[in-house]
Amino acid sequence: MIKLLSHLSYVSITTPEVEASVKFYEEQVGLTVVDRVDGSVYLRCWGDYYAYSVVVVPGDEPGLATMAWRSTSAEALDEAARRVEAAGIVGEWIDDVPQIGRAFRFIGPWGHSMTIHWGVTHHKDVEGDAASIYPDRPSRRSKVAGAPRQLDHVTVAASDVDAFAQWYEEVLGFRIMARTVLDEAPISVFSVVTTNEKSHDLGIVLDGSSRAGRINHYAFWVDTREELLVAADVLGENGTPIEYGPSIHGIGEQSFLYYREPSSLRIELNTGGYRNYVPDWEPNTWKPSLGSSNMYRNGAMPMSMTESFPPADGPSATEEGVPEEIRAALLNPYTVHG
Repeated sequence: MIKLLSHLSYVSITTPEVEASVKFYEEQVGLTVVDRVDGSVYLRCWGDYYAYSVVVVPGDEPGLATMAWRSTSAEALDEAARRVEAAGIVGEWIDDVPQIGRAFRFIGPWGHSMTIHWGVTHHKDVEGDAASIYPDRPSRRSKVAGAPRQLDHVTVAASDVDAFAQWYEEVLGFRIMARTVLDEAPISVFSVVTTNEKSHDLGIVLDGSSRAGRINHYAFWVDTREELLVAADVLGENGTPIEYGPSIHGIGEQSFLYYREPSSLRIELNTGGYRNYVPDWEPNTWKPSLGSSNMYRNGAMPMSMTESFPPADGPSATEEGVPEEIRAALLNPYTVHG
């Protein structure tokens, strides 16, 4: 298969309190508002090469409006659309996404909206206080301590982790990098796939609910572990609790921390980890006892991390209706998350 997708370009999230979320992103995360269109607010990190990477959309509850990937070319965009529709998914061509142009949007087999595009507006030729003294930087580093350089990945929830990963591999060319199977039973609870050399730009966690299209979190990238620790400090000083971390994932080997924005949606900061350029990589299977979530194997993942968004309308992974082996695994200090 030719390489169709290059990288995650933006995430669009819903929230019932747009302005509260936007204020948080500006003042505590260090993002900048670049546009407002029909109630939606477009923001970017200081190191994003495109016009924006996060869109905050009005909605009744926190969730994922769409996750967007840039194709490798205009021809690859057409080919990606053809392959999606050949797989039995009916998508639509749209041209009303600000500063993106022609794009193909579809709902995947597990209910997640995905947008693929080639056209972008590059963030460059910045003047005044926002301009960097370094030619390769699209803008000056944020004045907010620990502010992320750029968007990194998104992790969604699905009822069949392996099937989700296989569909996105076969149809769109994602590489499956690793998976986690419970020690207690042959049940896949997590997988990571990527369009490039990162350990992942799309993660999949097991969803025990009956609600499709949910998101678990999305992540930003900071340059160093020291910046991640500073961000944790600043968030705490500003009254934002750290949900999990800082620590290091076994899968991917990234340093991480998780916290919530005002809508309750989870955000991750990460850094470090490895780069994998092997074109015929064979994904390894981890067990939680190997430290897939916490490579030090010395800390329990909080039960709150099993929550995905929007809230489930059926049995969730912490409620009645989920096999006992999964419920037990959620209390395991080594249980996966990425």
